[in-house]
Amino acid sequence: MENEVCTAIGTPNKAVVLYWGKRDFNLNLPLNSSASMTLDENLNTRTSVLFSPKVEEDTLYIDGKEQRIGSSAERKVSIIKSTLDEIRGLSGIKSKALIVSRNNFPQSAGLASSASGAVTLVYAAANAANLKLGKKEMSIMVRKISGSGCRSVFGGFSSWIKGRAADGSDSYAEQIQESTYWPDVIDVIGMVSAEKKKISTDAGHMITSKTSILIKARSTQADKDTETMYDVIKRRDFEKFAYIVMRDSNNMHATMLDSWPPIIYLTDKSKEVMEAVHGLNDSEGKMVAAYTFDAGPNPHVFTTRKYEKRIVEMMDSIIGKGKHYVAGQGSGPRLLEDSDSLINPGTLKPR
Repeated sequence: MENEVCTAIGTPNKAVVLYWGKRDFNLNLPLNSSASMTLDENLNTRTSVLFSPKVEEDTLYIDGKEQRIGSSAERKVSIIKSTLDEIRGLSGIKSKALIVSRNNFPQSAGLASSASGAVTLVYAAANAANLKLGKKEMSIMVRKISGSGCRSVFGGFSSWIKGRAADGSDSYAEQIQESTYWPDVIDVIGMVSAEKKKISTDAGHMITSKTSILIKARSTQADKDTETMYDVIKRRDFEKFAYIVMRDSNNMHATMLDSWPPIIYLTDKSKEVMEAVHGLNDSEGKMVAAYTFDAGPNPHVFTTRKYEKRIVEMMDSIIGKGKHYVAGQGSGPRLLEDSDSLINPGTLKPR
């Protein structure tokens, strides 16, 4: 409703079958389907939205920095303008919006800050406009801002169906299992680097989509792996889960290296973690951990609560003590109390 601040908290998701490459860059339509685990609020984005006649132009602050919204702005930010217009059209609200968003983890470092940012923005804005969106509608709206963000609409494990329609109407996420189904699975994230990537995720998608010889085979295999994950998660088969996760990550980064010019996100520290995970699995005589990497050098190691301490010790020895996060499974975005608002409605400024 106008003149009321709505604040939401949402989280990234970590792909267990990664998406890489797009068939439509404007609509964020992927070359392959994917699957992921939504993380808990140890990593989170908080976003407050206010629609008010007192707001002269749509205004966005991310971590204290004002972002330009409009046709000349960065593509992802300009899509936010279109999303706000869509919400206004559906709700009947005419007012411009003030949006303030804060992350408790680094941006543009391969930790999916765009995913949590997109889902909290849409969730908070829809509620601020008193607009009741279904999960499918919300997923499609989030996808336009951040492709992988469409999976953060759901808690637990979810998949993103790539779809075939030119308008993206059949490209959205659906839940595989809720967070209470297999809660033993966690993600230990090592912070090799918190620096902004030299090649953005959007640029990487474009380069690989246009130049990689391997991308077609990779997309076909990822579709198969996504379908397999439904059964693997249903059976809580961690060994099969770990095998698919690691092979898929290796495969995706192979297509990046096969791109021209080649895209290399992994560092020597990244590779040390890979070798250490294989060493641990060999010593245990079974798969107890699985590494995967987004478009960045920071390892995500899926494991179970039993092996959490071992993985943290491994991260400490390779990357440095305390340079990690541990995340369980989250339940999707939710609204916060008025006291958690990031907007001062009296001054129309961030708090």
